[in-house]
Amino acid sequence: MSSDIRFTLQRLRFDEHYQPSDSTRITTNFANLARGQSRQQNLRNTLRMIDNRFNELAHWDNPSADRYAVELDIVTVEMQLGAQRNQEAFPLIEMLQTHIFDKQTGQRTAGIVGNNFSSYVRDYDFSVLLPAHNLDRAGFSTPAHFGDLHGKLFKAFTASSTYRDNFSKPPVICISASTSKVYQRSGNQHPVLGIEYQQNELSSTDQYFAKMGMQVRFFMPANSVAPLAFYFDGDLLGDYSSLELIATISTMETFQKIYRPEIYNANAAAGARYQPSLKHEDYSLTQIVYDREERSQLAIQQGRFAEEHFIKPYQGVLQAWAAQASV
Repeated sequence: MSSDIRFTLQRLRFDEHYQPSDSTRITTNFANLARGQSRQQNLRNTLRMIDNRFNELAHWDNPSADRYAVELDIVTVEMQLGAQRNQEAFPLIEMLQTHIFDKQTGQRTAGIVGNNFSSYVRDYDFSVLLPAHNLDRAGFSTPAHFGDLHGKLFKAFTASSTYRDNFSKPPVICISASTSKVYQRSGNQHPVLGIEYQQNELSSTDQYFAKMGMQVRFFMPANSVAPLAFYFDGDLLGDYSSLELIATISTMETFQKIYRPEIYNANAAAGARYQPSLKHEDYSLTQIVYDREERSQLAIQQGRFAEEHFIKPYQGVLQAWAAQASV
């Protein structure tokens, strides 16, 4: 049944001239920055923060801390289903791919794809389906088969010829640690990823990503103040070069400093036992304008968009495909 799905891929450079396309989820981290009167200054400051952090971590043979620049492509994945192929493609996933430019040698190297992860179907699952399921319930729970469809769609994409033709390694997605879980510092320390933390139990996001075929580890890089969650399929420590990992860290830590400064731009680093909190008051703000409340409201709107234009119209086709999908 995987052959009944066709994936197409588009790239758009994320730079100071970036403007979101019509199909981009406007709650997406990079798209949200490119709105309003401060859009270009937002983008310039964000890119500068990414480059500065990269050069801080890639300090060897880099005495002036300016050898490298990180270039970012927005990768948009659209899909069409079987008999619906004559219809307009549905925007399934958006991710970022890093590229590392070495200004000393002039060499440009492809980095990791994934990083930021956006999905209309995930918006539907978390902003429409999950709240409706828990309405008037005494305790929190997830619906039966929660995340199954999204997981199979994601695995179908990463197993597709479209993915293989464009990327040589599995994706890595890097997001914030959960504010509902407690993290304990372990004795493990990686030369690039930093100090590893272990959580007390899986979060609903961890379980959701597991259905996408991804496991999670938590690391706090050098001079960071909180651990990041790295979701991966394969060997996180063995599959990627130091510069590839640094490009992901510098990109996603920058986004988190902007969006969750209470956690990732706090004025004190996480201790041996750590629980992230958005109510933390001892933190610094970046010089980048961002409306977190607006973003949360837009997630609901876009979840409903997915319900109206994808889930409901193709429910029967999707259920039949998911029941027989080999991934």
